[in-house]
Amino acid sequence: GTLDLHLELEKRMVEFKKVEAAISFQSGFSANLATIQALVGKDDVIFSDELNHASIIDGCRLSGARIVRYSHCNPDNLEEAIKTNENTYRRALIITDGVFSMDGDIAPLDKLCEVATANDILLMVDDAHGEGVLGKGGRGIVDHFNLHGKVDIEVGTFSKAFGVVGGIVAGKAVIIDWLRQSGRPFLFSSAVTPAD
Repeated sequence: GTLDLHLELEKRMVEFKKVEAAISFQSGFSANLATIQALVGKDDVIFSDELNHASIIDGCRLSGARIVRYSHCNPDNLEEAIKTNENTYRRALIITDGVFSMDGDIAPLDKLCEVATANDILLMVDDAHGEGVLGKGGRGIVDHFNLHGKVDIEVGTFSKAFGVVGGIVAGKAVIIDWLRQSGRPFLFSSAVTPAD
């Protein structure tokens, strides 16, 4: 169901988010489900903020990866969790909301990025509630902390500040290419309606 309009949307999101590539989904929820289970599996571990959104929680469960929760917005506890689980997994993924929907807390993404980089772990942020609010022109939390090119995966939705339907994953081209091949909600469902 991919049309020229979807490709144009992805191109514009690449420019807006200042990333290498982007892929659109039916919703932000679908984007999280697709991304998490495409990147990690049963031999892997996910380090997840204990207050992450339900779509992240469901994506983690569906992936089959071991889930290790770290204390809310606490990079020191994340670092402890990584050290405690060292050499017990094949791959790892750190996931956080950008702005937490219930309390409005802003993740300390700059500190989380330092932990991810120091431990060579992919970093994913769901910025559904940060887009349109944080960063220059509403670009979101990555722009807010000036972390362009340092955060591997940005997930977003168009159903909050943008006021329509759909989701987006933006980031490194190799990850976006992988999602086009293995993101089940992208492969096995219809694209967002062209009107949206």
